[in-house]
Amino acid sequence: MTLPVSRLPGGWLPAADTLADRVVLVTGAYGGLGGAVARAASRAGATVVITGKRKRQLEQLYDSMRAEGLAEPVIHPLDMEAATPREYTALAEGLERDFGRLDGIVHAAVSFGGLTPITMHKPDAWLRAMHVNVSAPFALTQACLPLLTQAGDSAVVFVLDNPELLQRAHWGGYGVSKAALERFVAILHEETDSSALRVHAMLPGPMRTALRQLAYFGEDIMQRPPPDAAAAAAIYLLSAQGVAARGAVLDLRVD
Repeated sequence: MTLPVSRLPGGWLPAADTLADRVVLVTGAYGGLGGAVARAASRAGATVVITGKRKRQLEQLYDSMRAEGLAEPVIHPLDMEAATPREYTALAEGLERDFGRLDGIVHAAVSFGGLTPITMHKPDAWLRAMHVNVSAPFALTQACLPLLTQAGDSAVVFVLDNPELLQRAHWGGYGVSKAALERFVAILHEETDSSALRVHAMLPGPMRTALRQLAYFGEDIMQRPPPDAAAAAAIYLLSAQGVAARGAVLDLRVD
């Protein structure tokens, strides 16, 4: 871990107005963590824009959020694997046109194809992991920087994974991409430290997600907690209170 480590304040929980009047973009929104973040941000008062490559699953998330009595999220389909710079620019322009602002991004989209020895790692799977996990977050963040820096206080949250595990055998492109993402967070923080934009990394503990199930297929996934605690921590980083964790990784793992 090259980033400084921060911890969530004891007993911290988001309130109904923690993100009031803020616009938050969530990538990979119909995934386990992405969906939990979208719901938590809505409960905290944000206008939530949900993205992902499958429109039908975004619509299902929309329906479930409305069924819970949450405010309408805004659906913007975006395939992080295939999107071009023009599409990222179009998304940023759409946010400016529709809302006039953007206050936060949570990069929850991820590509993980399972544990694979390097000798058997398919090149296209390697390239997909590097692109979705590193290059796409870079491109989307860069396209949104003008909006983010216009806000009085904004935050971009990148999701890391356990570095002690990822440097071991068989983690392949996913492990390399998460290491690269951490370095990207450090560089972006250095370049924005004097601006209104805060850069954060978040390191969740084990969660009940599809990625966890794929990586640890012999584990009873139901014994792991849902990603709600990690989602609440993301709200902390998006909020004004998250300034204390600026340029650091919020480590949510239990000692």
